[in-house]
Amino acid sequence: MDSALLAAVADGDRRALSKAISAVESGDDFSQLKGDRRVIGVTGPPGVGKSTLIASMIEVWRRAGESVAVLAVDPSSPITGGAILGDRIRMQNHIDDGGVYIRSMATRGHLGGLAEAASDAAALLSHAGFDHVVIETVGVGQSEVEVMNVADTVVLVLGPSWGDQVQADKAGIVEIANVFVINKGDRPGVNDVRRALHEVADSRGAEILVTTATSGEGVAELIETVAELLGA
Repeated sequence: MDSALLAAVADGDRRALSKAISAVESGDDFSQLKGDRRVIGVTGPPGVGKSTLIASMIEVWRRAGESVAVLAVDPSSPITGGAILGDRIRMQNHIDDGGVYIRSMATRGHLGGLAEAASDAAALLSHAGFDHVVIETVGVGQSEVEVMNVADTVVLVLGPSWGDQVQADKAGIVEIANVFVINKGDRPGVNDVRRALHEVADSRGAEILVTTATSGEGVAELIETVAELLGA
């Protein structure tokens, strides 16, 4: 662990932060690093609008003057092995904002919905002093539940067409959620998903929220719920 590099990260040096995250991707060990920011995990199947929802959450936080770091775990390019930067593209409105740091990280074949270096990278983002640290998983299926070991609270995002699939997923990602979000709430099927989630949500004491990330509807309520879960 490079103490000088970590000191620069804590002082807000974004170049040092990028260098440190690259170091963990290359195998350097930052596992003993402890940050004082809690981590929000955002997970869910492909196509439900996770990136758009996070972008909308960023807008709410920034309007409140709060800083945000996002670690977006992307599929690996079969050619270069690097991240396919779909998530960063969706959040591009925030890239030039000094209060927002977005880093894509390739899975590099690692299973579980995250990259192998995601845990250490999250610790670095916390160490850097951002008010909020968010990890977005790659689009996941039933068994990709690794985010529960990295995040302090897990937001499971589903779409309004996911009612039937919820039943199949009950043994996996549905059981790790601290809050359920049905995104694209302006489309048919929301009530079907809510009914499908009701039993498991009750068993976990978890709320079911509805958002429309493109308009921002329901996003402030989601942020308030997450803050309560984190004890903020």
